[in-house]
Formats: sequence, C-alpha cells, structure tokens
Amino acid sequence: MNKIVLILIFSISWLWGIELHTYKEALEIQKKSGKIIMLKIVRSNCHYCEDMQKAVCENREMAQWLGKRFIVAKVNLDNEKAPLGIKVPFTPSFYFINKNQEIVKKIPGSWNIQDFKDLTEKIK
Repeated sequence: MNKIVLILIFSISWLWGIELHTYKEALEIQKKSGKIIMLKIVRSNCHYCEDMQKAVCENREMAQWLGKRFIVAKVNLDNEKAPLGIKVPFTPSFYFINKNQEIVKKIPGSWNIQDFKDLTEKIK
C-alpha cells in the first residue's frame, strides 16, 4: 500500500515539476529508500533561483530524471536555517547528502538542463 501511495505521489508530482520536501521529510524518506537527498537552497527574491526553477526544475523530463535518483528537499534561507551547519555563499546551491548525512557533492549556481544533468548523473 505504501509503495502505491509513493508511486502515485511521484507520478503526479512529475506532471508539475519536482516534488519538494522539507529536509526533515527527506530524511524520513531516505531511511526507507536509501536515496541521496538533493538539498536545494534558495532565497525568495533570487532571480537565479527563479531562473533555475523555471528552466530546469519545472521541466517534466528533468523532474522525472531527478526524482528517480534523488529525494529533493528545499530550504529557503529567508525562512529557515540550512541543516548540517552548511554555509551557503550564494543561491541557488545544491547539496547532495548520503544516508550518513555527509555531503557527497556541492553544486553552486544556476544551470541549464544539460549542464545540471551532467553534473548530477554520477552522484550515487
């Protein structure tokens, strides 16, 4: 039953882009799935964050591609503090966190679909 619900949630979320979780939610999902968390760190009025959201995260194919590989969590620095003592020099920044809560990769900046895919495809 739980698998069916998760599949439905992921399927529906792919229609509108990436399903975003809080970091706490992502940790709970990670315990069950073992997937790496992709932590997206943004600010509200960051035009680079908005560009990346529209160009990459809202792209249906890219959302599916990322959703198969990662649990996507979002932190808005205007409202929340970054977990794990992460110091964010600028936004957007993406941190990839394994099940031991270790950062395995950091990708700062705004990217196009192909570049972001190339930067993330070997993260496991």
